[in-house]
Amino acid sequence: MSTSRYTHAVVSRIPHSLREHHPSLDYDKAKRQHENYVRILRDIGLDVIEMPPDENTPWSVFVDDTAFVCNGTAIITKLSEPDRAKEVDIIRAVLKKEIGLPIVEVSNKSAKLHGSDILFTGREFFIGITKWTNESGAVAVASAFPEYPCAPIKVKENKHLKTIVSMAGPDVMCVGSSEESKHILKLLEQEATYSYQILTLPEDEAANVMYINGTLLHRSAKEIPKSFKVLNEKISDISLQSVDISELLKCDGVNLNSCCLLARRAKHIRNL
Repeated sequence: MSTSRYTHAVVSRIPHSLREHHPSLDYDKAKRQHENYVRILRDIGLDVIEMPPDENTPWSVFVDDTAFVCNGTAIITKLSEPDRAKEVDIIRAVLKKEIGLPIVEVSNKSAKLHGSDILFTGREFFIGITKWTNESGAVAVASAFPEYPCAPIKVKENKHLKTIVSMAGPDVMCVGSSEESKHILKLLEQEATYSYQILTLPEDEAANVMYINGTLLHRSAKEIPKSFKVLNEKISDISLQSVDISELLKCDGVNLNSCCLLARRAKHIRNL
C-alpha cells in the first residue's frame, strides 16, 4: 500500500540555533540521537537526502512540517510561522530537483497546514484541525489529492493529529488510551470510508509510530515501557525498531515523524 512503500527520506542536521529556543536541549545528545535515527532510515532501505544544518533556520530539523508526499506528488504546507518560509523554499527545491516530484502549492492565503496534522491511511486522508492547521488547509489537501476521501478532524488538545493517532501497518491505526484519544478515534471512525484495525497502547505518547516498508518505528522502551511490552506481544508479522529522539521531542509539537519527510518516487508521474 502507498501508505508504507517509500523510496526516499529527506532529513536535515540539527542547527545549534535550536538551543536559543530550547535552552534545556542537550545539543550533543540530540545530535547523536538524530544521527542514529538517520542510520535506521538508511538501514531499512531508504535513499536518505541529508541536508546540512542552517543556523538561520533553527526549526529546519523538523522537515516533516513543510510538505507531504502522496503517490509521487508533493503538497507544500502553509506554516503559520512566517520565519519558517526559508525552510519551505528549501524543501520545495529538494523535492523538485533531487527527487523529481511535481509540486502542488496551497493558493489560499488564509490557509494553515502542517505536515504532522496530515494522516494518510493509504485509502483516505484525515486532517487534524489544530492551532497549526485550519479548515482551509484541509480543503487544500482534498484539492491536491481528489482521488482520495478527505475529512477534517477537530483536535481539542494542543497536539497534532499524528501525535494522537498514526498508522502502525496496512489498515492498522495506533492510538493511546486516554479519553481524548478515544474521542479522536471515535471521530475518525465516524468519518472513515473504510474499517480499520485498532492497536491501542497504554501510553498516549506511544501512539505516534512510523510504518515504513515493513518496519514499525516506535519510541524506546525507556520512554514507553508499558507500550513497548504491548507492541512486542501483539505485533509478530512485521519488524519492530525502537528509535530514541527524546531530546528533540522536548520541542513543542514534535513527533517521531517530524525529523524526516518520506517520499515515494512514482514510476509514472501524474499530470497536474
